[in-house]
Amino acid sequence: MNDMRSRQILIAGAGVAGLTAALAFAKHGYSVQVFEQAQRLEAVGAGLQLSPNATRILGQLGVLDRLLPAAVRPEAVVLKDAATLRELARVPLGQVAETRWQVPYLVAHRADLQSALMARAGEIDDIKIVTGARLQGIATGTHGITATVEIDGRSIAAGGLLLIGADGVWSSVRGLVDSAKGAASPRSRFSGELAWRTTIAAQSAAGQAFAAIGASDCVTTFLHPGFHMVAYPVSGGDAFNLVAFTKGERIAEGWSGHADPGILAGAVRGTAPGLARLVEGAGPWLTWPLHTVDQKRPWTMPDGIALIGDAAHAMTPFAAQGAAMAIEDAATLAGIIADSPADPAQSLQIWENLRRPRVARVARRGAINRLAWHAAGPVAIARNVFLKIRSSEKLAADLDWLYGWRAQKIIRR
Repeated sequence: MNDMRSRQILIAGAGVAGLTAALAFAKHGYSVQVFEQAQRLEAVGAGLQLSPNATRILGQLGVLDRLLPAAVRPEAVVLKDAATLRELARVPLGQVAETRWQVPYLVAHRADLQSALMARAGEIDDIKIVTGARLQGIATGTHGITATVEIDGRSIAAGGLLLIGADGVWSSVRGLVDSAKGAASPRSRFSGELAWRTTIAAQSAAGQAFAAIGASDCVTTFLHPGFHMVAYPVSGGDAFNLVAFTKGERIAEGWSGHADPGILAGAVRGTAPGLARLVEGAGPWLTWPLHTVDQKRPWTMPDGIALIGDAAHAMTPFAAQGAAMAIEDAATLAGIIADSPADPAQSLQIWENLRRPRVARVARRGAINRLAWHAAGPVAIARNVFLKIRSSEKLAADLDWLYGWRAQKIIRR
């Protein structure tokens, strides 16, 4: 492999995972080409939570300072009974989180994070972002990896050391890898749940309705057997992001769709009148089908391909760690490849072996959260008793493994 290819990284996808990977590899001295299928970059989704394990990396990459003006430091994560609005538990954040984990816990609009990542990437000559670029094929050999990309109706070939699939739950890279191996590419799996999303202005009637029943400076989760809803401020506190989760039928794949609003209306029956009025008045709601990816499938190929973020391990969002896991993936992959550039195949395997246990633990935490938040009857009573006797300090300590995480130094033999 010539020296130019050995220092070239190809990335499919210019979302949070892809842009973070571009910044991380550029920091280690690599040239990066990012190919984005969309003609223009538009942030999908709505709000997101960025716990300290993510903001620590964003700070190291020079992104955090660009994000802070639009982000919000919530004072706590609060759990409330949706039927009574009684507070069940509180995990302190704000300055307490920054003292405990050395960096802030933030909530932000996804568009603001993507803008911060793009702004930082635009300052680095070694990062080139190409939009309207559709990945057509991949070829591997002794000279590295070559991707065939269609841009404006013509095909070009781009070569490098590594191709990173950062193109989400419906990953084209994952499909091309399976196709090259003669295997049918498994589709993502619909989880059976829908996420209902909306953003409301803080000064609107819906925003004032939320402030009356929630905590406008916190991440508030309303728990109910039929659904749960998470709400928090975004855009510097000028708006609130609301996302409710219900059971539902499969709808068209994509980040934003439409489902029968009667599903959400039915799910909130039995909740507090103020919460029911908020849900009714906060619309229109866009619907997001929750899809997952089988995490047992390979994330890497020894000839120079790696899947990161949702392309590798899309999971349900009940641990609020989707963006954080993508950011961790990107930073750790760049660090391990840079640590041993002469043996990328071994580095890829080391990275995958390192990441799998942590991602699996996060997925288990999300599954436990989902069960607890939708508990009914005696299980809900037991949950409430546990939360009542568990101090805020202990609830925060329970998250040290997650929020206090730092990439470990790899010792090779």
